[in-house]
Amino acid sequence: MLIAGLVFASAVFGVLLYGKLTGQEWFRDTEMVAYAEHSQVSAAEETAVAPPDPANGSTRAAEAAAAKEPPKKAMLEAPLIYQKPELPSGCELTSLAMLLQYYGVKKSKMELVPEMKKDTTPIRYNKDGSIAYWGNPNTGFVGEITGSAKGFGIYHTALIDLLQKYVSSAVDLTREPFSKLERQVSEGFPVVAWTTIDYKVPEKWVTWDTDLGPIRTTFMEHAVLLVGYDEQYVYVNDPLTGKRKIEKSQFIATWEAMGKQALSYTEAAK
Repeated sequence: MLIAGLVFASAVFGVLLYGKLTGQEWFRDTEMVAYAEHSQVSAAEETAVAPPDPANGSTRAAEAAAAKEPPKKAMLEAPLIYQKPELPSGCELTSLAMLLQYYGVKKSKMELVPEMKKDTTPIRYNKDGSIAYWGNPNTGFVGEITGSAKGFGIYHTALIDLLQKYVSSAVDLTREPFSKLERQVSEGFPVVAWTTIDYKVPEKWVTWDTDLGPIRTTFMEHAVLLVGYDEQYVYVNDPLTGKRKIEKSQFIATWEAMGKQALSYTEAAK
């Protein structure tokens, strides 16, 4: 048994060493996923079996639940700015301008235009008229934001740099649960959230190639400033149509369809 154990340990060490030397650490992704799942389970197990607090009779589980669950409703009064007529494709930048003005940074949407990252890759079409090659919204605004030529938009990965320029406590909430966005609003911080123009999950998607590889998206892509919610609705400053009340489940579905993209900030720099 001792010999077999030594052989097994030697084999495992050999695989790990090979991976380290070659960079082919096949276990890395699995390890990261397992670690994330382990962390979540451990936290749940810890709160589930925690003994009552002798001081007030509460449990860690109750405290953890209270900390995670946002209040039932919240509403903020943030500036409403329209993207048109100057920026017909500028919903994301206009929503960011609303966020910045609420924070206290007096920058207009037009002042932000030259500061925004842009992917200037020219558009190329296939013979059937579909887009073959264009920019990537993860690196900068794709197309022309002013409407002087075909425009598309910009995603959180490229827009957060502009937010960080003015707000050092900027946070990227992309892929966080929607309850996290609600928590932000309840604590006094609006959220730029990606959705769709009609607040419906798109039926029509397009794919084109970029310098970073193919991207699948929709021209129904839109961004708004999330300023409130209750148990049934969310409330947004829509740079295209004004103040809106949308069925919460409907909004969440479109937000998820657009990759759960969201930007905000924390209290640290206020």
